[in-house]
Amino acid sequence: MTVREGSLEAPTRHPIDWKDPSYYDEPKIVAEMERVFDICHGCRRCVSLCNAFPTLFDLIDEGATGELESVPRERFQDVVDQCYLCDLCYMVKCPYVPPHPWNVDFPHLMLRAKAHVFRAGKLRHPVRDRLLSSTDRNGKLATIPVVVQVVNAAAKSKPLRALGERAMAVSKDAWLPSFASPTFRASAPESAPFPVRVGERTPGKVAVFSTCYVNYNEPGVGHDLLKILAHNEVPYVLVEKEACCGMPKLEQGDLESVAALKEKNIPHLAKLARAGYAIVTPVPSCTLMFKQELPLMFPEEEDVRLVRDAMFDPFEYLMARRRDGLLKTEFPRSLGKVAYHVPCHSRVQKIGPRTKGTLEAIPGTEVLVIERCSGHAGTYGVKAEYHATALKIGRPVFRQVAEFAPDFFSSDCELAGHHIEQGLGADKGKAELRHPLTLVRMAYGLPD
Repeated sequence: MTVREGSLEAPTRHPIDWKDPSYYDEPKIVAEMERVFDICHGCRRCVSLCNAFPTLFDLIDEGATGELESVPRERFQDVVDQCYLCDLCYMVKCPYVPPHPWNVDFPHLMLRAKAHVFRAGKLRHPVRDRLLSSTDRNGKLATIPVVVQVVNAAAKSKPLRALGERAMAVSKDAWLPSFASPTFRASAPESAPFPVRVGERTPGKVAVFSTCYVNYNEPGVGHDLLKILAHNEVPYVLVEKEACCGMPKLEQGDLESVAALKEKNIPHLAKLARAGYAIVTPVPSCTLMFKQELPLMFPEEEDVRLVRDAMFDPFEYLMARRRDGLLKTEFPRSLGKVAYHVPCHSRVQKIGPRTKGTLEAIPGTEVLVIERCSGHAGTYGVKAEYHATALKIGRPVFRQVAEFAPDFFSSDCELAGHHIEQGLGADKGKAELRHPLTLVRMAYGLPD
């Protein structure tokens, strides 16, 4: 059989066979890493994406033979630790993904290795990693009145941050989000009784899955989404009961916890999908979790597929609404120059540049689109051993923003936005960080 150099077909994804005991078999994982790493070594197209590939190639190049055979197998974990499952190598770079016969799926191989490490109890910082990934628990504790003030003050205290780095390996220099009180879910207003107008491409009513971050940390983003929906006379509800989407647990290979969170979320979301709601999530990683990762982990479950098909990125919904002729397009305020960063977890959803299109439709607005990883990557950028690398990965983004000298810089991922703000430092100039939903709310002339 002749093997083509690369594949021209659209990439396909195989289900994640995480319930099979052999999935966690270390010799089989190492053998697959040997196969895939050797292919990566001969290609090297992904070297600019993150630090996983430079780590791999340095291990090979610095070995005795300059080939993979001379790399100690225990050093493979160094590569695994650098992968934060952005999925870009699979979706935009690798020519050997399925249906190519070489069947390379680097991110899901890294996930498999992470799952083995987690199940074997070999996390290098288990307390830290469990704490950072327990977003619901952290939010519920930290947003108790009075407690929230103490927690937020501690995050700004240099002595306490230094202590936290020594005790928990959380970088003393990394930006950390504040906690809000009241939360978004506690303060969100009920929707006005607008008539349901179903479009050709869009359901006429929206269920908002607020996400842990918007609920506990930046409720203003959620309120801006609701104001935009209300301005366009789209009736909405909040998802009745909501738990973490599971992405933070996925990133550390804790697949049993992902399954447990799925059991909390999917029944409520499937009920809304059956009732004809578009389910909108204002954080790209959460949207991707329901659109891709959970369907691949649970391919046999109809409810998971229903939720996948009902799930929308906010700007995916707004642009489809516009194509249906059901979105208001009068924007009394221009935004000037906007540097817009496209998060990795938005790019891999295969929905196209929906946020870009929305911002460019605002008169008097010039948009610079930046399609590079910011480097934050969820919890990666706050870990002491990776924070400097996260800033290094983001330097091309920081440079492009600074050179553009915008009025606003923005990212659908608010964590990425704050990481960019930190990376800009004094080069930030007059530019202000605003979420794209906030920018649209401002352009509509809606009050804060």
